[in-house]
Amino acid sequence: MASTPAEEIVHDFPSFIRVYKDGRVERLKGTDTVPPSTNPDTGVQSKDVVIHPETGLSARLYIPNKPDHNKFPILLYFHGGGFAIETAFSPTYHNYLISLVAEANVVVVSVDYRRAPEHLLPIPYEDSWAAVKWVDSTANGGEVWLKEYVDFDRVFFAGDSAGGNIVHNMGMRVGSEGLDGAKLAGMVLIHPYFGGKDLIGGEEANLAGKSVADKFWVFVNPTTSGSDDPLFNPAKDPKLSSLGCKKVLVCVAEKDLMRDRNWYYKEALEKSGWGGVVEAVEAKGEGHVFHLFNPSCHNALAMLKRVASFMNESKV
Repeated sequence: MASTPAEEIVHDFPSFIRVYKDGRVERLKGTDTVPPSTNPDTGVQSKDVVIHPETGLSARLYIPNKPDHNKFPILLYFHGGGFAIETAFSPTYHNYLISLVAEANVVVVSVDYRRAPEHLLPIPYEDSWAAVKWVDSTANGGEVWLKEYVDFDRVFFAGDSAGGNIVHNMGMRVGSEGLDGAKLAGMVLIHPYFGGKDLIGGEEANLAGKSVADKFWVFVNPTTSGSDDPLFNPAKDPKLSSLGCKKVLVCVAEKDLMRDRNWYYKEALEKSGWGGVVEAVEAKGEGHVFHLFNPSCHNALAMLKRVASFMNESKV
């Protein structure tokens, strides 16, 4: 029996996402959510806020246990999921960010940008930039948690996978447009989702995986110029040297399809004339976003401590 138009699949990424001809979207993972809370083990508190009622852009805020009531660095966190699955409210990210807030003593704004394919790129970028500007404007008054607890001279961006891609592109936008009341002190890119037309490093050993990653980029950004779009391959951006901060940490996983792209990003940034300091750390024997799936393993705990120390180092 022939399938009906409603049942016909037009985009299929197994175990990830499926889109039907009638427009229905089926997310095959990353759909669970948890409410904000006060974590009994760490004292980390969280709450949800609406940034733009018109678009529904929202975020989950986290503050550390604050016995001395100091001003803390602030981290804008952009979740992964290929721009298409997961949210700021998923248990995976909620639990990870509680651990990071407790370890680093930072305030976190976990951005719930709108997702593809209902909201194709550049909408996730535009939502992310709106969240950056919301934090920037709060430096002059606004959301009470941020106004009371944040040192706006120590703003950081971080994200994993597609979120790492967002981090880079938000850093480029800070470089071109600037901030008014806040200062971007640094960025952390965890296994960032980058690509490129030409094969590099060990990519030839996994052509099928690279093909899927490249195909997915076109799926979420159908107006792209392709795999060498500077949004996806920063090494092709003639304005790379204008990145809007002076220190960057790239977290790499040895068995990640993106491993060589992540090292390539570090090298391209160093060669661009940017003038900041970029460091890459590699987790041996680990795969893509391993720290989210196995947060208590040795390498995940070591990465958590490194990200935390990066945000607490002396100002650059």
